[in-house]
Amino acid sequence: MSSDARPSSPVATSTHDAADDDAMIAIDRFACFLSQMEGASPQTVRAYRGHLEAYASWARRTDRDALHVSVQDLRRYLAELKMARYAPRTVASHLSAIRSFFRWALVEELVDTDVASTIQTPKTPGSLPSTVSHEEMKRLLEAPDLTCDDGVRDRAMLELFYATGARISELAGLRLNSFAPAERTVRLLGKGSKERIVPVYRRAWSALEGYLDGPRGRLLAAAGDAASTQAQSLFISRRGKPMNADALRYRFRVLARKAGLPSDITPHTMRHTFATDLLQGGADLRSVQELLGHASLSTTQLYTHLTPERLKNAVHQAHPRG
Repeated sequence: MSSDARPSSPVATSTHDAADDDAMIAIDRFACFLSQMEGASPQTVRAYRGHLEAYASWARRTDRDALHVSVQDLRRYLAELKMARYAPRTVASHLSAIRSFFRWALVEELVDTDVASTIQTPKTPGSLPSTVSHEEMKRLLEAPDLTCDDGVRDRAMLELFYATGARISELAGLRLNSFAPAERTVRLLGKGSKERIVPVYRRAWSALEGYLDGPRGRLLAAAGDAASTQAQSLFISRRGKPMNADALRYRFRVLARKAGLPSDITPHTMRHTFATDLLQGGADLRSVQELLGHASLSTTQLYTHLTPERLKNAVHQAHPRG
């Protein structure tokens, strides 16, 4: 959530200018910590910074010191978010950022106590991730124009999405040396700079080789003399530049629209579909957890709700009365 989306509250003339400066400096330091030490993605850092700046703004408006508040103060802040009709999940996200910030601030000796640790996360309604049907996936994979180099690139991108369950930031970070041709695997760099090795099925590997064998080199040539500096990036734009997550996200939207997919289908939907299809096909939960790079099995378990037939079959096969 961006920093300009803040709860409304009575305007108060701050008497804590120095304290406000200290809080903003601390937020800047915390953002650097997330990025450099925790390996958080730019999107995560932006979200945390936005939540914390909203909190600091509230503290300034209500004449409080953002670094030295009480548990009651934090509860008042969360109550204002609810009164401003923030969704429960958004309120929980704000609280998560504040908790992380105060944990860090305690270690850095910027605060004496971690007042946020005692506040319970608000209950959020459960929601199942959306997926792409087999027919929709077929249309999407057939959407790129294979008569042009960037179409061959787009086909490789989509196949790798579906083959690996990669986050879009992980796909944008792929380099030529991320692949092991002999094993037909790809090395993905996930959250917290954690690496995982994921096998790539034959059709996806064929699409990748088709892109590397000519089209990628021709796209790279558009950069002219600067091509050597881009040489390791996997996905190359028409201008010969490495494609970041935003560029890949844009291409995905274009292809999804061309395939006639619903507007709520996103690159992350491919990750959900990857996990759901593996479980539907009989893969065990631990293997899917490892392939997705989930730190907690409980996160992966969410996908079991999308595969009732698999669970039904498991009961029939394993239960004595099945």
